[in-house]
Amino acid sequence: MIATMHVPFVDLRAQHAPISGELDRAVREVIARADFILGAAVERFEAEYAAFIGTRHAIGVATGLSAIELALGAFGVGAGDEVITAANTFIATVQAITAVGARPVLVDMDPSSYTIDPDALAAAINSRTRAIVPVHLYGQPVDLDAVLAVARRHGLLVIEDAAQAHGARYKGRRAGSFGHAAAFSFYPSKNLGAFGDGGMITTDDDRAAEQLRLLRNYGQRVKYHHAIAGTNSRLDALQAAVLRVKLPHLDGWNAARRRHADAYAARLARRVRTPTAPAGIEHVYHLYVIETGQRDAVQHRLRAREIDTGIHYPVPAHLQEACAWLGYKAGDFPATEAASARILSLPMYAELTEAQIDYVAEAING
Repeated sequence: MIATMHVPFVDLRAQHAPISGELDRAVREVIARADFILGAAVERFEAEYAAFIGTRHAIGVATGLSAIELALGAFGVGAGDEVITAANTFIATVQAITAVGARPVLVDMDPSSYTIDPDALAAAINSRTRAIVPVHLYGQPVDLDAVLAVARRHGLLVIEDAAQAHGARYKGRRAGSFGHAAAFSFYPSKNLGAFGDGGMITTDDDRAAEQLRLLRNYGQRVKYHHAIAGTNSRLDALQAAVLRVKLPHLDGWNAARRRHADAYAARLARRVRTPTAPAGIEHVYHLYVIETGQRDAVQHRLRAREIDTGIHYPVPAHLQEACAWLGYKAGDFPATEAASARILSLPMYAELTEAQIDYVAEAING
């Protein structure tokens, strides 16, 4: 048996240590300029992130939730509309839809990928459906060919929830470049994380981009001259400076995550169900999620060995108290509900060592 070691779920200190000098300089430059609100760092990061994703525009906002909300609003989604999304997603996806006054319509997942089931999506469309918010869950893009075909057939908007998929690719293109717009979160533990909250909207739509820049900043083009009713949802300049330092490292970090995923799979596939990515999909493993019928016992065993884990997500969106008004009940989405009782997220970050992976695998297999 390997001697006890602590394996954190995420280790941001290990990520930051090699780039600490760059991070310090970037933050000091913002402080020296004192342009903290929509300053030069935000403008530069927006341009760099748009180039990275492959879109004409990237608009920095305060959070990933705000990114979905504002993207829906910029395309006119609101009261009386229905927006379809996955039942197995973080609650922010659903709350962003309700924030614009629309009704969330939830559908089940494909149990092989954990992403939205295109057949269930198609079956949920009616005359009130206005948009689809497909979620690239755990770092794996949805079946975009199928989702986009449904959207085109019915004339629907597609707003990608790419909050967990920074840098992921579908058939060679980055997630976040397929829909009418896409939403990203820069929560600190994301593959590309800030030192606090932050978000981004990517789009090729010039009109929507102009609208989004108004919406995030009180609806003003010029200070104190408000063209539309907006809100305060701006990416902080200090966070943008941090993200500019990290962005050039992202593809390398994601490649390391894929290597770690392969290492986990080689050690665990006989004991638990491990994730796989179909051909043409470049998973970025924001989360490494296994399935086991003894989930709680496995988690307890790992905790006893000082291995941190997570459950994403133990209560599906349709069974949350906050979503009771939608009228869903247990049994409505069987694939989502079955997975929620079996999934366990293991430690995953670029700096994870082979010794740590061996230790986690030994604890599960033992």
